[in-house]
Amino acid sequence: MRALLLLLLSVCLLSCGADNNVNAPAEPPLQTGAEQLSQYLPMLAGKRVGVLVNQTSMLGQQHLVDVLLAQQINIVSIFAPEHGFRGDHDAGATVKSGVDSKTGLPLLSLYGANKKPSAEQMQKLDVVIFDIQDVGVRYYTYISSMHYMMQAAAEHGVSMLVLDRPNPNGAYVDGPVLDLQFQSFVGMHPIPLLHGMTVGELAQMIKGERWITHADKLQLSVVPLSGYQRNQPYSLPVKPSPNLPNDQAIALYPSLGFFEATPLSVGRGTAFPFQVIGYDKFSTGNFQFMPVSTPGAALSPPLMDKVLLGEDLRQVKAQGLNLEYLLRWHALFKAQDEIFFNSAGFMDKLAGTDQLRLQIEQGLTESEIRAGWQEALQHFRLQRKPYLLYP
Repeated sequence: MRALLLLLLSVCLLSCGADNNVNAPAEPPLQTGAEQLSQYLPMLAGKRVGVLVNQTSMLGQQHLVDVLLAQQINIVSIFAPEHGFRGDHDAGATVKSGVDSKTGLPLLSLYGANKKPSAEQMQKLDVVIFDIQDVGVRYYTYISSMHYMMQAAAEHGVSMLVLDRPNPNGAYVDGPVLDLQFQSFVGMHPIPLLHGMTVGELAQMIKGERWITHADKLQLSVVPLSGYQRNQPYSLPVKPSPNLPNDQAIALYPSLGFFEATPLSVGRGTAFPFQVIGYDKFSTGNFQFMPVSTPGAALSPPLMDKVLLGEDLRQVKAQGLNLEYLLRWHALFKAQDEIFFNSAGFMDKLAGTDQLRLQIEQGLTESEIRAGWQEALQHFRLQRKPYLLYP
């Protein structure tokens, strides 16, 4: 009898647990700003619309431009950032203006000689939409294009609408805060290398902190993400640029981007860009690879057609900013009496300061370098609070 009672009690506990699990509220599905059409279509009705978009501006299997055209929205022009409207241009490659072959709409480049829309282009618009997937790293230039579009919108009385998307590096606030003496297209704002904000939050901060002129005149609207938390993992459905093809590359990008100011390769011209480090003369590892010309991704990659030895980082657990790679390779170059930062000026622009390069050259440890960031990082965390949209 006792055994029977215990069995019945166990069944009851299991079934109660199952019922509780079934009735537990499901986590709301994540929706990007673009997917919430009801939130912004009324803002576009009867308006002349410009869009700053690229290959990441997707609603499921449809591009935002196609969705808006199907809704009879009057799109006047498409603006293209670095890597182009279709995302098929190498880093630094000039993006040419022209006509989009699919829609017949004017395609206006914001990467090349003209990074800011002209007065003539803006006078044809009532509202401009920004909908591009960023990766949360200051030197990734989509936020610089957003800055210039915000500036042009403020100057010409055009409303700005940002359709927000997740930050795949949103869990981290790290790295040196940019010193405005080193402001450039790879660093426009006094924010850390990893700022932990979405583009919608950052747009609000750019306006609120008056980092553009006539900021008070800009009519800025943000359609926030739904069902999103800052620290949750997010795997990008579309690669944001040709050389960030997967989650691992995006996670390593904050740490490996600095190598663009050195003679080394980080895998441009291979199937695993920003997931390896290598050199042809000496190495810290034995992984072998060869960069080759890859049209649309790396036409003339560093150390092209050379057999390189180095590190394979495709399986490492990458989190935030890791200075270990820079320090290790710098020490090796120093031991060989070779110049490591062969583009010191570019390194300083990437870092947003010359201090990181100088500290590495002086032999400071990672902990010593990081200690110098903490006061500015704490100030930034407080400064950004009014603009945050997500827990």
